[in-house]
Parts: sequence; structure tokens; C-alpha cells
Amino acid sequence: MTTIAVLGGTGYAGSAITAQAAARGHDVTVLSRTAPAEPIGGVRYVQGTIGESTAAVIDGAEVVVAALSPRGDNEGRLAAAYQELARDVAAKGARLVVIGGFSSLRPAPGAPRFAEGDVPPQFAAEAAEMDGFREWLVTEAPASLEWTFFSPAGEFGAYAPGEARGTYRLGGEVALFDDNGTSAISGADFALAVIDLIESGEHTREHVSAAY
Repeated sequence: MTTIAVLGGTGYAGSAITAQAAARGHDVTVLSRTAPAEPIGGVRYVQGTIGESTAAVIDGAEVVVAALSPRGDNEGRLAAAYQELARDVAAKGARLVVIGGFSSLRPAPGAPRFAEGDVPPQFAAEAAEMDGFREWLVTEAPASLEWTFFSPAGEFGAYAPGEARGTYRLGGEVALFDDNGTSAISGADFALAVIDLIESGEHTREHVSAAY
């Protein structure tokens, strides 16, 4: 059993990760702005925001999953809050798993990341902010921090929930596509990939991705 804190654990990705972790017997604490509509049995929920309520949630955690989005009140400030979180996690000797976006991936080896240009205008700011934090992890994060930056497939979110297949492909920083040129994964199977990674202890200080 691993003690896991999930920041943003009532959002789309966070709630799926929380459900998968709890189902596999892990000790899970969630930080979110609002109470869940359907609480998951055995999970401790704390209402609050990153920064002011973080310490109470990550204290004692072996793994911290950061599943917030740079939208709404977090827009323009999440990267800085994540940097502070990373320093706190490093000081506690825990592992940080950051749920990033598809835009931080590359379409091909050595090609520019999608965030560097090929992003719809309405998502450009959040893509740039999250990819900026990915870059910070690579270049400036504490040397002692065990981190993983985890990108989902291109078609991922409440608008395309998909079904649980119980399978996925794990990749690196180059986006994964199927034979039809589609990059997709359901919330349930992305959560499966995340918890598998946490349990394996592999891919520290790496950018990874998951898709069918």
C-alpha cells in the first residue's frame, strides 16, 4: 500500500486516478476546491486550494499526484504554485507525478512540441503554462526530487470519456497514435497507466505518455 495525495482529485483525470488508487488498496487523500458529488469509499477529502491547504494533504504522502489545470483562478499562477509544491515534495522525500497535457508532447522525435505552435488559440495559454512547468522540472527542479510528467493522449477528457478497456501503451515524449492516426485514451485507462507507474516506481525524472 502506498500513501498517495491527489491534488485536483475531483476533476476528470484526478477523480479517475483517485478511484483506481483506492480500488487497488492505496491510502488516498484528495485536495479539491469542492466536495465530490459521489465520494469514493475509503478516500479522505480535504476542501481547499493549492498553497494554503497543501501541507495538510501531502504530509506523510509517499507520492503526490498533481492533477490541476491552469484554468479559472489557477490560470497564470499554477506553474508557480507547482514549483513551490515540487520543493515541498522534495523536502519530504516523496515522489511527484504531474498530470500534464498532450500539447507538451512532440509529433515526432526532435520535432517542436505541440505547445510551441500547433495548439488551438483557446488552449494556447494553458498549454504554454503547463509546458513551462515541464521545462522547469527538467532544468531547475531540486536534484533530489523524483518526478514524472505524465501526458495523456490527444483525445482525453470529459468530452470524450471512452470506456475502460484495461489496456494502454506507455510512451515517452513523442505522441502515440493508432493505425488510424488517432491519439486517444479513456479516463479509466489513463488512471490505470498512472497507478501502474506509481506501483512500479519506474520512469522517475522522465516525461511519459499513455494512449491506445
